Amino acid sequence: MMTQPATSTFSISDNVARMQPSSTLAAMQAADALRAAGANVVDFGAGEPDFDTPENIKQAAAAAMRAGQTKYTPTAGTRELQQAIIDFYENRFDAHYERSQVMATSGGKQAIFNAVVSLINPGDEVLIPKPYWVSFPEIVVFARGTPVFVETEESGFVLRPEQIEKAITSRTKLVILNSPCNPSGRVIPPDEFERIMQLLADRGIYVVSDECYLRFVYPPARVFSAASLGSELRNRLCIAGSFSKTFAMTGWRMGYALAPQAWTKAMLNVQGHSTSNPNSIAQAAAIEALTGLQEPVAEMLAEYTARRGWLLSALKDIPGLSCNEPEGAFYAFPNVSGCFGDVIKNSAEFAQRLLTEEQTVVTEGAAFGAEGYIRMSYATSMSQLHEGIERIKRFVQRSSK
Repeated sequence: MMTQPATSTFSISDNVARMQPSSTLAAMQAADALRAAGANVVDFGAGEPDFDTPENIKQAAAAAMRAGQTKYTPTAGTRELQQAIIDFYENRFDAHYERSQVMATSGGKQAIFNAVVSLINPGDEVLIPKPYWVSFPEIVVFARGTPVFVETEESGFVLRPEQIEKAITSRTKLVILNSPCNPSGRVIPPDEFERIMQLLADRGIYVVSDECYLRFVYPPARVFSAASLGSELRNRLCIAGSFSKTFAMTGWRMGYALAPQAWTKAMLNVQGHSTSNPNSIAQAAAIEALTGLQEPVAEMLAEYTARRGWLLSALKDIPGLSCNEPEGAFYAFPNVSGCFGDVIKNSAEFAQRLLTEEQTVVTEGAAFGAEGYIRMSYATSMSQLHEGIERIKRFVQRSSK
């Protein structure tokens, strides 16, 4: 008599079981599914430039391949890339780093992951200002830390030192800062940023500064990096940077981290046993991105500036919506709670019904810790912005009846 094989069940690890799926990736998947079904989709969900990678960067990658630069590199990246990152911060922010303080990563997300998991122990508290990028709390949870959220809605989502100070406890070990912010686009003024860093330095608290949108800032706000602060304020600072947004290199998966030597060494240990070195060809492209022509960055910023201005004006004309002015990145983060009622009760329902009824993708705000809001990426064409706004207007008018 044959016996039936036992039913196989997968026992997920506790670390992963505590993590929530990424809502931004879910929005991308929903858009892809609609397109595959033949729908005419307007996608405000993707945090991805709609520009192609500049030609000089692509040519640098092609040249690297032809030259045989297709082997493993040091875990921290090639000497040439490390030096290019060092020179960029020296020239742009008058900040000096040694090679032992610099490492290349497979995207900005890996830099943040490395920083958190190399520092946090079970029970350590990590302060995360709201709204936050969806991966921040999940990385902390994976490291068995405790995310503690800092409310900023009353200040229009601009973080103030007093808000951080109120949240600090004896268990606070790390604060994650993000300016320009994903999803709100708000920028912490440089003097306020310095005050925050002084507060945390005085308390011996570590900081991760996510600067993935560093150069996409709209005047009168100005480009600012925590690297420009004095060395006494950088003793516990890790900067996480990315090539993805600035140079339209999302698919290349290139980022970097700048941190004190001991922290960098710990992060290299994490990376050495996970991904090892970033893609060698992408590293060659990243060197060209930092050292080559910078005009494409200015051209992208000019286009985002025009789109931002049009979108903010258009959102004002939709009843029930209001929006703070983003000083950076390429997101609008409107409050849609004025549309809530019997038909729509929260931001998740707003996003889901807009997707179903108008084939228009936005990301619901609760995923970023800000119920009542939606994130809209304007890293898309003006024609798509026009079409999407018309669809949102129709949706809001229909839902309010």
